[in-house]
Amino acid sequence: MRLTIMTDYALRLLMHVGQHRDRLCTIAEVAQVYGISEAHLMKITHQLGLGGWIETVRGRGGGMRLARSPEQINLGELVRSVEPDFELVECMARASACTLTGKCGLTSVFSGARDAFMKQLDGHTLADVLPKPGAAVGRRQTVARPAPSRPRRSAS
Repeated sequence: MRLTIMTDYALRLLMHVGQHRDRLCTIAEVAQVYGISEAHLMKITHQLGLGGWIETVRGRGGGMRLARSPEQINLGELVRSVEPDFELVECMARASACTLTGKCGLTSVFSGARDAFMKQLDGHTLADVLPKPGAAVGRRQTVARPAPSRPRRSAS
């Protein structure tokens, strides 16, 4: 199963804002920290605001903050509110056109896997995934690695 980029970015945004609860955070700030497009973040911020996950303050000096404490933001609930669907395969859709519908056991296997995935998320809150104080966050740092050495041929 793969979550959409929108969910990934929503989680990153909430993690950043959750780390800075003493002030308002801006879209530009989050975009710079994570290397995400501001246009994408504007859409996500709007959706998170409508969903009651964040509060936004307009105007000069505005920004966003969590609408609830990190301990009250359940990851399963959040993901369900952002993801468009959880149809892992076509046959899980209500209007499935799969010719194997009713004759195949994959649907129940995939449904069980999805349910286990969501149960895992339901067991965690934003507080559980916030970086510990002093931990580095943001863009990954690349480490220069030496090129692998080639085995030397013996002179024969």
